[in-house]
Amino acid sequence: MPADFLALPEVPEKPRPIAVTHMLDKGLPVQLTADHLSTYGQHMDFWKFGWGTAYLETALTEKVALLRDHGVVACLGGTLLEIAWAQDAVEDCLSWAREVGFTAVEVSRGSVPMSRQAKGELIARATQHFTVLAETGYKDADRFMGVDEWSEEIAEDLSHGATFIVAEGRESGTVGVYDHDGEPKLDVVNAVIAAAGIERALFEAPRKSQQVWFINTFGPHVNLGNIPPDDALSLATLRRGLRADTLGLVVGPAADLLA
Repeated sequence: MPADFLALPEVPEKPRPIAVTHMLDKGLPVQLTADHLSTYGQHMDFWKFGWGTAYLETALTEKVALLRDHGVVACLGGTLLEIAWAQDAVEDCLSWAREVGFTAVEVSRGSVPMSRQAKGELIARATQHFTVLAETGYKDADRFMGVDEWSEEIAEDLSHGATFIVAEGRESGTVGVYDHDGEPKLDVVNAVIAAAGIERALFEAPRKSQQVWFINTFGPHVNLGNIPPDDALSLATLRRGLRADTLGLVVGPAADLLA
């Protein structure tokens, strides 16, 4: 029987327009995928097959079917589409993704040399059949991107039809919106929110400390990504103030909003 005796922040039911949780699959076996989905699927919204893992995943069709059955959107990783673009194989890649059952793709230019114009054209092409998550930021920590560039690229991506703007953080949480130590760059974070709006910004936050910072700074409905499947329930407790790190959501001045 579900517990219902506490006053907690509300999280919308799926499909959620806010409080989106975006998982990162690095090659989870199909049985573990089934276990995660059957137990915690209600806390998951997007499931990204990281970088190019989908290309080599032997149980891909089965995993995509499991995601569909549990109301979790299967998303193709952006690096694979970047490689396809570099090899002039975009149409083949997108056709294959549709056949497999993907309903979302990430469009990025963080790994291969791609102009913003080419990225915009790729977004527009992908939106014909997919929900597009447009990622901004480089995967190389030594490549600098000023806040004006963040703002301009995000505006362009939205104009081409992107549904969400993914702020780069990688699996390491040390690039893009983070410094080398994994601390958020507040000027970049603010630029992302100003350009995309908090509802359409999705921040990659693989570390618990980063998830805590975003929830405490912007509230429990902030969209967070690159979450390991093992952390789905942990993040859900952070959003609801059921962990010491975000206790202020339910105990103290902030909790007055629940009254």
